[in-house]
Amino acid sequence: MNQKERMLAGLPYKAWLDGLTEERTAARLLVHQFNGLRPDEHEERDALIRSLFGMTGEIVHIEAPFRCDYGSNITVGNNFYANFNCTILDVGKVTIGDNVMFAPNVSLYTAGHPIHPDSRNSGYEYGIAITIGNNVWIGGNVIVNPGVTIGNNVVIGAGSVVTKDIPDNVIAVGSPCRIVREITEEDRKFYYKDREFDVTDYK
Repeated sequence: MNQKERMLAGLPYKAWLDGLTEERTAARLLVHQFNGLRPDEHEERDALIRSLFGMTGEIVHIEAPFRCDYGSNITVGNNFYANFNCTILDVGKVTIGDNVMFAPNVSLYTAGHPIHPDSRNSGYEYGIAITIGNNVWIGGNVIVNPGVTIGNNVVIGAGSVVTKDIPDNVIAVGSPCRIVREITEEDRKFYYKDREFDVTDYK
C-alpha cells in the first residue's frame, strides 16, 4: 500500500509522501478560489464545490469561508447546507446524507495523531471515517471526532463535542455529547422549545 491507500484505509500514514502534499495543495487552491468569490457568484460557487467534493447531491450550499484537506473524500447528499466557517478534515472518508444542515463553526475531524509523544513524533497520523445520516441538524461550534457515526433525524446541540456514535431520532448535547431525549411526533408542532407554529404549511 502507498501512503494514500493507507490513509483511506484508516491505517497510520505519513502525510507528505506519495503525492499527498500535492493533492492537498490542489484542494486548497480550489478552496481559496471558492472563498474569494463574490456572494452573488452562485453558479461559480456551485461548480467549484462540485469539482472539489467526491460526490454531491442536487442541492448543495456552503457559505464561505470553508476549509477542507482534500475535498475528494467528502460525499454529501441532496439538500446539504453548511453555514460560515465549516471545517472538514477529510483525510478519512466523510459521508453526509440528505437534508443535513450545519450551523456556523461546525468542524468534522477525521484526522488524528498518536497519544504517546514518541509515536506522535514519528510523523505518523491517521484518519478514521465520519458518517452522518439523513435529516440531521448540527448546531453551532460542534466538533465531531474521528470514527463517529451520527444517525438519521438527529439534532446535535450547539457547542457539543461528539466523541461516540449517536443513534437515530434523538437530541444530543454536551461535551462529551450525550443523548438528552428522543424526538417524538409531539415535537412536530413546535418551532422553538414550547413555541407552537402559527401557520399550517410546515407539515
